[in-house]
Amino acid sequence: MKVLIIEDEAPAFRRLQKVLEEINPEIEIIDVLDSVEESIRWFETEHLPDLIFMDIQLSDGLSFEIFDAVTVSRPVIFTTAFDEYTLRAFKVNSIDYILKPIKKEELSLSLSKYEQMKSAFGNNNALDLNALIGQIRLDDKKFKTRFLVKKGEELISIETTDIAYFQTRHGVVHLTTSHGHTHLMDFNLDELVQQLDPDQFYRANRQFIVHFPAIKKVHKFHKGKLLIELKQPIDEPVTVSSEKASHFKAWLGDA
Repeated sequence: MKVLIIEDEAPAFRRLQKVLEEINPEIEIIDVLDSVEESIRWFETEHLPDLIFMDIQLSDGLSFEIFDAVTVSRPVIFTTAFDEYTLRAFKVNSIDYILKPIKKEELSLSLSKYEQMKSAFGNNNALDLNALIGQIRLDDKKFKTRFLVKKGEELISIETTDIAYFQTRHGVVHLTTSHGHTHLMDFNLDELVQQLDPDQFYRANRQFIVHFPAIKKVHKFHKGKLLIELKQPIDEPVTVSSEKASHFKAWLGDA
């Protein structure tokens, strides 16, 4: 099996290489690329591999930009330190999504999934994108449009359009509306982020998911962080880490 790796962090590449060799010594890594620009040039001139491992945050942008510029007609296993990209990853020809640090068991399962899906490949291992993506694509995923919450003995249905943010406090998730009303939730933030439209809601950090219309301003913060100022006043600062800052700014521009 010929594999292409697109990864801009040397330790992450070495880890992936080591685990791949442990799982299957016959896997051949044909090249390692570390940027969007270099990857676009590569796909325009080189022969395609059987499988691609692709980090999402590269040195000069998000790897999704590669798909906008060139045709990538091979299956991709995305590797990333963040879980916010899951839905967007499956809108391109991804067959799996692995969170860093990569574990041997998870990588082995991904490779098994690739082997099982070879029936979707045509002659010379050329990928039948329609057959493959039709099985896993999430374009038609239905996101939550309202949540049912308790208020005393009442049950209230709240439209997602009326939500300002979700916040975890002392292990409990609270929903705050654009009118400042707060309600307890039965979901944790990891569960909520899978149910919400990623074009409208963003997981800013471990404590907050913010709704795009609820954002008033974004300020530069210390050490490359960003500070989100919400229209609904809140005592606790809502920050985005320096590692996620570029992705958050891209999300602001796409929303």
